[in-house]
Amino acid sequence: MNTTETEKQESSQDLADLVGSEDSPFAFLRPELDRIEKIIREQAADFDPAVEPYIAYLCNTSGKRIRPALTYLAGGATGEIGPDHDKLALVLELIHIATLVHDDIIDGADIRRQTPTANAKWGNALSVLLGDSLFSHALMLSSEFEDRRIARGVAKSANDVCTGEIIQTQRRFDLNLSRECYFDIIEKKTAALFAAAMKLGALINEQPDEVADALGDFGLKIGTAYQIYDDCIDLVGSEEEFGKTLRTDLNKGKLTLPILNLLDSSTEKQREKLHRLLLQKEPVDTDALASIADYVGSIESAVDTGQKLVQDATDSLSALSDSDYRDSLLGIASFLNLLLESCRQ
Repeated sequence: MNTTETEKQESSQDLADLVGSEDSPFAFLRPELDRIEKIIREQAADFDPAVEPYIAYLCNTSGKRIRPALTYLAGGATGEIGPDHDKLALVLELIHIATLVHDDIIDGADIRRQTPTANAKWGNALSVLLGDSLFSHALMLSSEFEDRRIARGVAKSANDVCTGEIIQTQRRFDLNLSRECYFDIIEKKTAALFAAAMKLGALINEQPDEVADALGDFGLKIGTAYQIYDDCIDLVGSEEEFGKTLRTDLNKGKLTLPILNLLDSSTEKQREKLHRLLLQKEPVDTDALASIADYVGSIESAVDTGQKLVQDATDSLSALSDSDYRDSLLGIASFLNLLLESCRQ
């Protein structure tokens, strides 16, 4: 069914907005979120004084901490939230910030959350080095975990993020990109950190593998659905509403799920037209896409795929006992489902 205008207005612009909202199901996490915010901002002082102002800018302007929230929810749902959860939340957020810096360079994005990106302020060369510094700082901090599984899990998720970005860059303008490869890319570049927050948050509490794996599966599926939502927003959203540069995916040759659906639904003649539009490497507006095959249906099919992932993610939570933390994880799933629904044309 189509989402009403009221529903669209009630849905936040981003999953992160739910985490940061004072009247959301996550309000009881406010002490933890306030604490991690302070810890993140204090990290700039650990850098050389010549670098500190740049790091401070990045740490102060990089979102509302979805990954830390998931870390704390996993910890609370499986036991007590302790200092190692703070450290894990910090490490994963620093890795995330580093990936945003590098993503914005690759995409040529000028704004993120209505704030100039690092590359817009200081250029690509310095921004690459800043992202590298954040990566290395995060991995250094992860070496302090006594449980080596946590450090290895962090390193693997960081490697997955980089691998996903590399593969996506390799496959730009590749009109033979398969769905399998698309999902491999987004599971690595986006969902890996969601999965790490959940699984490692449980392992810190010495949960059995089956529980940790179930929570990791929740994170992987929610993260994948979240990226599908982001891919849809790049086509149907407005920069004024979402506070970041849009229409970059197609112009940069990223074939997202809605575009793969569009290619599949096109006739040979329509596919040739779409190929020409993409390979010309010129800005492609949605009016041009709407003239090709079932553009609306292609977005709705992507929404259906994302919502199926959300449902599968909620099934993974059967491994948890009832608690406010489990209810909040279900709240994330419900809200993401609403965000996806708002993308329907």
